[in-house]
Amino acid sequence: MGVGAVFGLQGHTPFIDENHVIACAKHFSGHGQPEAGTNLAPANFSERILRENHFYPFEMAVKKANVRTVMASYNEIDGIPNHANKWLLQDVLRGEWGFTGYVISDYDAVNRMVTRQHACLDKAEAGKRAISAGMDFECPSNWKNYCFSFLPALIKKGEVKGADLDSSVTRVLRNKFIMGLFEQPYIKSVADKTKLEDQIKHKKITLKAAEQGMILLKNDNKTLPFNENKIKRLAIIGPNADEVHYGTYSNDKTPGTSILKGLSDFGKGKFEVVFSEGYKIYENDSTITAAEKTTEAENKRIQDAVALASTCDAVLMVMGGNELTCREDWKNHSGDYYDLNLMGRQDDLAKAIFGLNKQTAVLLINGRPLAVNYLAEKAPAIIEGWYLGQEQGTAVANVVFGNVNPSGKLAVTIPRHVGQLPVYYNSKPYVHESPYIDGDYSPLYPFGFGLSYTQYKYANLKLDTKKINSSQSVTATIEVTNIGERDGEEIVQLYIRDRVSSVTRPIHELKDFARVAIKKGETKTVSFVITPDKLQFYGLDMKRIVEPGEFEVQIGKSSKEYLSDVFEVVAQN
Repeated sequence: MGVGAVFGLQGHTPFIDENHVIACAKHFSGHGQPEAGTNLAPANFSERILRENHFYPFEMAVKKANVRTVMASYNEIDGIPNHANKWLLQDVLRGEWGFTGYVISDYDAVNRMVTRQHACLDKAEAGKRAISAGMDFECPSNWKNYCFSFLPALIKKGEVKGADLDSSVTRVLRNKFIMGLFEQPYIKSVADKTKLEDQIKHKKITLKAAEQGMILLKNDNKTLPFNENKIKRLAIIGPNADEVHYGTYSNDKTPGTSILKGLSDFGKGKFEVVFSEGYKIYENDSTITAAEKTTEAENKRIQDAVALASTCDAVLMVMGGNELTCREDWKNHSGDYYDLNLMGRQDDLAKAIFGLNKQTAVLLINGRPLAVNYLAEKAPAIIEGWYLGQEQGTAVANVVFGNVNPSGKLAVTIPRHVGQLPVYYNSKPYVHESPYIDGDYSPLYPFGFGLSYTQYKYANLKLDTKKINSSQSVTATIEVTNIGERDGEEIVQLYIRDRVSSVTRPIHELKDFARVAIKKGETKTVSFVITPDKLQFYGLDMKRIVEPGEFEVQIGKSSKEYLSDVFEVVAQN
């Protein structure tokens, strides 16, 4: 994903043309799993965990995609703020990986070594430590008030090496040369015809992304897809139905298609679409008045939604969270959430709607995995949508009414409860030995999971060899048959397990996947080449190795449903 994002922004060539920009890989590193899940908190992991999990995407962005800038993260590792961590920024990033771009600070992060982490006495010391560790560019760039403004005086005093400043300036200038900014400092104007062609092309891409990104989590009794010929009146209920969600930090002002608008357009001339909000998501929303938050107002909205839905043949509930409830947290800008349940009385709304016994499906729009236990038990059908972007309404209509067969798979694990965190598919063997006292240890929905309007059968997993040395590859093939009633696309997943190793290894790790279009009744053979890099891990000396021994190949629908076989890696003479 990281490599794909970098190529999309920068292009594939060493020099960056006027149609591309410099990509920034952020936040380096450990930012994704801070203590208590709170923004800016320490990320104190062992070097092995850092290298195997947190460093890997950055390493690939550097080595495979030549990313031109990396942003350090606010947190600390092993007591050292990342913005002053020479091992992180120099030894690993530049020394081991060969990064030649520049390192940029997160907003106010150098100064926060003084004000928040208390690792520096003042701004001058913070600037000194940051540039000496390999930081090149401080944000924000208010020269008079920030830490790098002290560098000239520190250099004159001999406390900062002039060579360190020269290196930083060189790295920034190199990127400007790579972009051609000295020859062409401004973006060339684009003809209106080209703009229009790009808009049409990009709309098609965003529509496809939204359609392929939806994940069907539940579909009892073939609730979905809805049949447009059997519906005279469709109710759209929920707080996210009449909005367009791009995700935090998108800053996108593109007029998008809301889910309500997309379904209304789809139903025009075929069936009536009606809407009731049912519930307001209050958190961090200053536009909602106190009167709208009262119990009486909430009850009225639920009652109105139920009354409207009772007059309809089918109901789509659009629930979840939004960009105000899932966002970066900083001073007076809350975004961390200590629960994973649906906010407020959304479950109450769902319960009331389910009581009507209408053909009902739930679409979740949210920025983080939600522990939707009540919906998982009671909802006839559930689609996880995340944020679907500008074409969300059209995409939802196509999926809900079966013009598109859902094919998305979960790229995260969805927990039952916040107490399970951290929960992830590639856990070590000991983790799942027993349940909690008061509930299952298993997740609500596992990594890689996703249903379809058709069914797929996996059979005949074969390996072209059962014995290789550490420099050789194995080709695995499997037959996938569409045994249902619709054409579809299946994402076939390859996992690997190192059965016995000198360092404990996960029960499986996703190493490859393939999206395969399969017509109803058709069988396709899917092949994966298992190369040595897919078998590597960090050994006792913290070097990547392939150890002799047995490796289990697991190919299937998800991290919990697969066929398996074994091959052996033998020591080379």
